[in-house]
Amino acid sequence: MRSDTFTLPTPAMMKAMADAPLGDDVYGEDPTVRALEELAAGTLGKQAACLTPSGTMANLAAIMAQAPRGAKALVGTESDIYIYEAGGASVCGGVVYDPVPTQPDGRLLISDLAKGFPDDTTDPQFALPALICLENTQNRCGGVILPQEYLRDVRRFADERGVRVHLDGARIFNAAVGSGVAAAEIAQYADSVQFCLSKGLSAPIGSVVAGDEDFITEVRRIRKMLGGGMRQAGLIAAAGIVAIENADRLAEDHANALRLAEGLAEVDGIEAAPEAVQTNIVMFRVTEPRFTWSTFVEAARDAGLAVGELGHGRVRAVTHSGVTARDVDRAVDIVRQVLRA
Repeated sequence: MRSDTFTLPTPAMMKAMADAPLGDDVYGEDPTVRALEELAAGTLGKQAACLTPSGTMANLAAIMAQAPRGAKALVGTESDIYIYEAGGASVCGGVVYDPVPTQPDGRLLISDLAKGFPDDTTDPQFALPALICLENTQNRCGGVILPQEYLRDVRRFADERGVRVHLDGARIFNAAVGSGVAAAEIAQYADSVQFCLSKGLSAPIGSVVAGDEDFITEVRRIRKMLGGGMRQAGLIAAAGIVAIENADRLAEDHANALRLAEGLAEVDGIEAAPEAVQTNIVMFRVTEPRFTWSTFVEAARDAGLAVGELGHGRVRAVTHSGVTARDVDRAVDIVRQVLRA
C-alpha cells in the first residue's frame, strides 16, 4: 500500500501488448501510440496528446513548453512538481519555481497566487509568472479533489493575468470517478494536462500530456531533447488504451480506501479520518507513544504491510487494483497487532 505505482498490468493489458501493431513512434509511425494519443486527447477534451515515459517528464515538458527561461511557474508548496520532481524545470528549463501555500483541501488561494505577480511588471528586476500549476487529485493532501468552481476561478484569474494553467492530473481519473464529473470537464479549465497510466490505471509504464496542437508539437520536441523519444512504444501504449477504457474500476479502489480508513479509525493508537477520504489515498497518524512514524512503518513492514510516510509525520496508504477488500481487512489487523506488540 505504499503507492498505486505498484500496480501490475492486467491480463487484458498483457494480451493487448502482445497483439499491438508497432512502428517507430519518433517518426510518428506507431499506430498503437497514435490510437492512445487520440483516445487520451478525446477523453480530456483536448486537440492532441503525447505519450511520455513518466509523469515527471510529462510535467517537465509541459512546463518548459509554456514558460520561457527566466519566467516563473507558480506551484503549490505541497505539490508533486515542487517536492518530488528534482527541480527539473529550473535545472533543465531555467524556470523559477514560486511556491504558493497549499491549503489542506489542495487549493492554492487566488489571493496567494496574486502575490506571485509584481505590482510593476515592467521592472526588470522581477521574474514574471508565465504558468500556474495545479494538482488534481492532490496527493499530499490525501487524494482530495479540487472543486470545479475553484478550477473555474483559477482559469478566470489566469486569463486576467495573461498566464497559462497546467494541471498535474496524475490521478485525474480518480478525481473524475470520485466526483462524478467527466475528465474532460475537469480538464477544460487547464491549457495543459498530464495524467499517469502507471498509477491507479494499472498500466506498467507511461504518462500522457494533452493540450492544443501547437503545444503538443513543442512537447514532442522537448520530449526528444530529454531522451524520452521511444521507438516501438506501442507495447506501452496498448496497455494505456486498456487502462483508459477501464478507468471506471477506480471506484473499487475508492471504496477500499474508505473501508481502510474506517477500520483504522477503530484502532487504539491510530488517528484516521474516514470523512476525509475522497479517492484512493488514506492518511493517518500513529498516536501510540511507544512508536514514531518511522518505527511504526518498519514494524508494519516486518509484519507484512508496506506503507510510507508522506510528510509532516503522516503515514500514507494507497489502495489500487492489487489490493482487495480482504487485503484491507488484513492491513487493519496488522496495524492492530503491531500496536499491541
